[in-house]
Amino acid sequence: MEFRIIKTPSKGTMDILKRRMGSNNKSDFDNVDAVGLVQGKMIEMICAADVAEKAVGVTVEDIRGSCPQNMILIAIFGDTASVEDAIHEIKRKLEEGKDLW
Repeated sequence: MEFRIIKTPSKGTMDILKRRMGSNNKSDFDNVDAVGLVQGKMIEMICAADVAEKAVGVTVEDIRGSCPQNMILIAIFGDTASVEDAIHEIKRKLEEGKDLW
């Protein structure tokens, strides 16, 4: 898995993410402090989303794209500390060698 955090994302960055979330997205992300991006296999992303939402008060969205290796991307939205904590919890579970769920 690959991880990145964008602190204080620009309007343009948020616009890109909103377009890639598709029309089913009903959440308002205009005032988020940070966005965590996690990329990996679909099964990993579903489990990572579950870990992130259970660990702290964040919102996780699927970011659509196309990739021949069946890689997908999730975005974790919230305040900076919560996004950092969510990613830390995902990494911790991976490092311990435990299943994410």
